[in-house]
Amino acid sequence: MSLGPWQVLLIAVVVLVLFGRGKISSLMGEVGKGITAFKKGVKDSAEEQAAADAAEEAKDVTPQIEPAADKDKA
Repeated sequence: MSLGPWQVLLIAVVVLVLFGRGKISSLMGEVGKGITAFKKGVKDSAEEQAAADAAEEAKDVTPQIEPAADKDKA
């Protein structure tokens, strides 16, 4: 069974009658805010992970010290 355009329209009308236009618009606003917060959290998490990886790589790198050339040699 698949929903046709008339069934979708009927469901939309029933939902609108049950909840009202104001309730649906506020619900959609909250959904939008939730999606925005989720995207921001994912972005922040990725940035924190990249910073942690960079710090770990910097910690693992040991400085290469070359021996000083003898100045007395001629």
